[in-house]
Amino acid sequence: MDEIRQKAGERARQMNLPYAGAVTPAEAHALMKGGAKLVDVRTTAERHFVGSVPGSEPIEWTTFPKGERNPAFLEQLEEAAPKDVPVLFLCRSGVRSHHAAIAATEAGWKEAYNILEGFEGDKDPEQHRGNVGGWRKAGLPWIQS
Repeated sequence: MDEIRQKAGERARQMNLPYAGAVTPAEAHALMKGGAKLVDVRTTAERHFVGSVPGSEPIEWTTFPKGERNPAFLEQLEEAAPKDVPVLFLCRSGVRSHHAAIAATEAGWKEAYNILEGFEGDKDPEQHRGNVGGWRKAGLPWIQS
């Protein structure tokens, strides 16, 4: 786990991130097995239609369908994960989770990480997600409701 945290910290310095670090989906899965809390910041609709990670905590960063910032995000996060537990943020592609990691760090979480590539990864040449990077493409555990 220390090696993963070190790599994540190196990425944070290289990318000038204001939080503990950035991790690959596989690194996030390993940290999760070690006790880190995975927080899925996608909307309920996204998780329902695209899939989710077993054991993750769903806390929307933005609400569906309006796309407004969830005003209760930090309150819900505090209920889900103590500030001394490493928190991993996951979204579709790594953008909302980046903002969630910033907010968590500013609110006092000691170790907030963004999961690079997100759940679905970047778009492929045909503009489809799920084929280039991401949690699912990495073959990590996921379920669909």
